[in-house]
Amino acid sequence: MNAPVLKDDALLDALASERKAGKSIAFANGCFDVLHVGHIRYLQDAARVADVLVVGVNGDASVRQLKGEGRPVMPEDERAELISAINGVTYVTIFHEDSPSRLLQTLRPDFQCKGTDYTADSVPEAEIVKAYGGKVVIVGDPKDHSTTAVLRKLRGR
Repeated sequence: MNAPVLKDDALLDALASERKAGKSIAFANGCFDVLHVGHIRYLQDAARVADVLVVGVNGDASVRQLKGEGRPVMPEDERAELISAINGVTYVTIFHEDSPSRLLQTLRPDFQCKGTDYTADSVPEAEIVKAYGGKVVIVGDPKDHSTTAVLRKLRGR
């Protein structure tokens, strides 16, 4: 069963119910433009951090802003649907800003999970998370995979 893809208000309601049931909440995010094993490992590791895992998927305009012309390769709805099918993902949402800062301030997850290309000190949103009492956790395998590398390889053929 795929995790539901929810907009802000529905997600807030769902998380209120989860918290009422005593569950902890983790948040992970990314563009997930061309899904690869690094994404799977990152999200499955993030799912072990808390009872509930919310994944924020960057909307198309923010991917274009962050990654450049020609990206995303796949539209946001399809990327969100793929993420919703990954074991351990509880909820998915699409956000349209370049940063998940607003979403973190709104959802206030217990844990913000970031990949191993960060350290706890280099996570851009760390101060936001710490300000409301959350913790930043580094998860996933070493950053040996990237969508950019996959696309370069595909385009070279």
